[in-house]
Amino acid sequence: MDKKPVPQFKGTKKQEQELREFIMSEKDEPGALMPVLQKAQEIYGYLPIEVQTIIADMLEISLSEVYGVATFYAQFSLYPKGEHRISVCLGTACYVKGADKILEALEKRLEIKVGECTRDGLFSLDACRCVGACGLAPVMMIDEDVYGRITPDDIDGILQKYETKQKA
Repeated sequence: MDKKPVPQFKGTKKQEQELREFIMSEKDEPGALMPVLQKAQEIYGYLPIEVQTIIADMLEISLSEVYGVATFYAQFSLYPKGEHRISVCLGTACYVKGADKILEALEKRLEIKVGECTRDGLFSLDACRCVGACGLAPVMMIDEDVYGRITPDDIDGILQKYETKQKA
């Protein structure tokens, strides 16, 4: 299967200025990279290569060091998140009840893999461990909405609600 193209970076001058000012305020502090990455993700929503390059240049460290830290910690994302964030629980109860099939159906329907965002930016897809609704297994969340006891056949109807909101 071909790799999807990375979405075009759409950072603004205002965002870049905010990041640069923050880096300047933290630059001489020991361990500055973590708070700088956290602030960058807060500003942009993710850490594209363009942002990592600014961080590396301003902190005077290698891009590979920035990338290494950004990919090591699960709190950081290298890809943008969608307007609606879908999370499929893969905890034990959900997995036993077919959550893997739900995830496969979502990947097929959205034409993305876990960790990716649809081309239109409407949905991003992630997997998680236990959302605390084991009695409703398998469970999927879209934003703050919880969907339980779902089957792959339910996916189209659920997603259409969000697609319809987008068009309204």
